[in-house]
Amino acid sequence: MVQKYQSPVRVYKYPFELVMKAYERRFPSCPQIPVVINCEIISDWSSGDSTLRKTERRCKLHVDAPYILKKIIGVDHVYFIQKNSLNLRSRTLDIEAYNESFQSRVVVLETCRYFVHPENSDWTCFEQCAEVDIKSFFGFENTIEKLAMKQYSANIAKGKEVLEHFMAELRTEGITHVPRWLPSPDGPESIQLEESNDSSFDGTVSPVSLCSKPRRNSGQQTSKECQSQLDTEYIQRYLGELTLMQESRLVQLRKSFAQLHKGKIPNDTMLLRFLRARDFNVEKARHLLSESLSWRKKHGVDKVLSEYQMPQIVKDYFPGGWHHHDKDGRPIYLLRLGQMDVKGLLKTIGEDGLLKLTLHVCEEGLRLTEEATLNCGKPISTWCLLVDLEGLNMRHLWRPGIKALLHIIEIVEANYPETLGRVLIIRAPRVFPILWTLVSTFIDDITRTKFLFYGGNDYQEPGGLVDYIPKEVVPDFLGGPCKTAVKEGSLVPKSLYLTEGELGREGHHITDDSIYSSVSIAKGQSHEVNLNITDAGCVITWDFDIIREAVTFSVLRVAKQGNHMSQGDNGVGALEEREKVEGPITCRDGESVQGSHVCSSPGIYLLNWSHTTGDHKAMLMYYYEILNSADYRGSMSSLQSGNSSFSALSTSCTGTIATSSLR
Repeated sequence: MVQKYQSPVRVYKYPFELVMKAYERRFPSCPQIPVVINCEIISDWSSGDSTLRKTERRCKLHVDAPYILKKIIGVDHVYFIQKNSLNLRSRTLDIEAYNESFQSRVVVLETCRYFVHPENSDWTCFEQCAEVDIKSFFGFENTIEKLAMKQYSANIAKGKEVLEHFMAELRTEGITHVPRWLPSPDGPESIQLEESNDSSFDGTVSPVSLCSKPRRNSGQQTSKECQSQLDTEYIQRYLGELTLMQESRLVQLRKSFAQLHKGKIPNDTMLLRFLRARDFNVEKARHLLSESLSWRKKHGVDKVLSEYQMPQIVKDYFPGGWHHHDKDGRPIYLLRLGQMDVKGLLKTIGEDGLLKLTLHVCEEGLRLTEEATLNCGKPISTWCLLVDLEGLNMRHLWRPGIKALLHIIEIVEANYPETLGRVLIIRAPRVFPILWTLVSTFIDDITRTKFLFYGGNDYQEPGGLVDYIPKEVVPDFLGGPCKTAVKEGSLVPKSLYLTEGELGREGHHITDDSIYSSVSIAKGQSHEVNLNITDAGCVITWDFDIIREAVTFSVLRVAKQGNHMSQGDNGVGALEEREKVEGPITCRDGESVQGSHVCSSPGIYLLNWSHTTGDHKAMLMYYYEILNSADYRGSMSSLQSGNSSFSALSTSCTGTIATSSLR
């Protein structure tokens, strides 16, 4: 298996010639790199004008491996060939190194390059790449591969310190400037040495960005040099601490896109997000990102921030918005999900309208994290989501709404991976485990580890919100001092609902109501749905709209059956005894009703709608579903599996949700 490494660019604030003088001091041996025992020169050639020098060395390296492995392979040392090509005209040093020992079993190839910074001729850049191909090695292929990459990574890390050491050594000796080669006006073979006006340097090997400004555009870079190179200081300042191999994967993905997309590549933050989503597997990340870029282009997502016009319905009834920053500097998005009328929003702006709103929030989140990175002086690549579930009930489990929510989650997961840093779920009511069971399977494992749950008022206790959000920005509706512009949320008036045809003409996805049954009920009559429940503890859920007149709704349980029993939606026939377990409630023209009942024991249950008043037949549309007890009891283990090292579902929260959901 071939292992590849590609470094970002390291930039040293020293002229190329001075760096070369420090570099030569690494030979024939270097105490700072003890693995290199000695290097002997095999050949050394210079051109007539001394501007080109080619040197070949044979380097003896100590085998840094377990004793037993060294005994098996029979050696304590290995040999490498290093070929250097120094060009003073172009101010470049190209290095190629490969293994001489075990060449038939292991192939190691390293290439390095020192070159002049493209924007500052007094600075020097360095980059390197390597390939390790373990063909066969006495059955220890995996071990040798790990040892090789571990040793190589250690040498790279050490190399960052070595040049600084020799620069300090030169400064101690009073060597602060090496003249630059310049062509002589007298002839091509003559040499003219440049006299520098500045013979001092700051004594620090400081990597700096090849770009004077951070990359801001989420779609493309503008500078040609920025498209092809990354440097270490830029990575640490704007992307965060990465291991050597993670840096390598980032550079590899960047170069891959530069080749495939003719220089038009995503910004580094986006590349890193997709790499993290695929555990730094370059090929998998490239595939996922390519699909996402195609999706962005097809749906014009890059124009969402500039062109999206928020519908008045959203302004008036959507209970969500941005609200300051958490203690880690992340932007906070507040969503009062328990107050949101999902059905009303879908009936007025459609699923596509809700999706566009979600994409606008996601794109705004990316913009705000970039601003936070600049303002905080440290990388901020994710945002915090605070979800208030007070008011959540069975109307939120309206099936078309759940279907739309899952579709939106699927799109967001595929195109905005690794954008959520923390999700705080507070005031979770009894129906939440059911909702979580339906939704959590569509959320990837990495994202689920970022969820933190609070039941009741646990969020106000020690270990609550103030551990993650500054006390002064806790929203007022949660008992904090900070006013928020986020609306409380309310039901969207049915007078604003659009018909299916109107939703279609507006270009919105038409909400699927085909799962609903329609029925007319004459005055003095009733309509019943017969449910044969065999599983104690399962949940009956219902959702219905009254189209005309008024009806009375009840949930009944058959306590004792008669001799004649019919099945289906037309009733249960002659019954000797019924008991009411929910209701009755009177529902008027135009109302929507959602609810649930936990079945305490098996038996026949009835959903009953009766029409007793009015001059016309009552009309309604209804939908019901039976949730098996295992489906939502298991949701507690689903919640617990979503905890990360920093999050925990409190004991009181667990007890509250588990107990109340079984009532």
